[in-house]
Amino acid sequence: MKMRGIRGAITVEANTQEAMLSATGELFQAMIEQNGIDEDDVASIFFSATPDLNAAFPARAARDLGWTRTALLCFQEVDVPNSVPMCVRILMHWSTDKSLDEIEHVYLRGAAALRPDLQNK
Repeated sequence: MKMRGIRGAITVEANTQEAMLSATGELFQAMIEQNGIDEDDVASIFFSATPDLNAAFPARAARDLGWTRTALLCFQEVDVPNSVPMCVRILMHWSTDKSLDEIEHVYLRGAAALRPDLQNK
């Protein structure tokens, strides 16, 4: 098995705990379902949020969905001018036999603009 990185991002409607956790949970579940991921095969997950989102730790969405054994880390995205605002990103480190071409990265809502090349797969 190889260690692979799976990326995902989603925009959030408001800087509230409820909106952040709902959007992050939606993204997290989509990444798991589209790739057939089992928690036992995940080494760690990084969650980032743009500086305009600070009402909650995005990683809490994974904990709320029962992922209690995986190492999770939250941090703030670099504040790049004209970047996608109100955005949560996930980078999951996953042990899998899938090739790079078989990995399904997930970009939802306004975050789809980050990777337009993946929208027609």
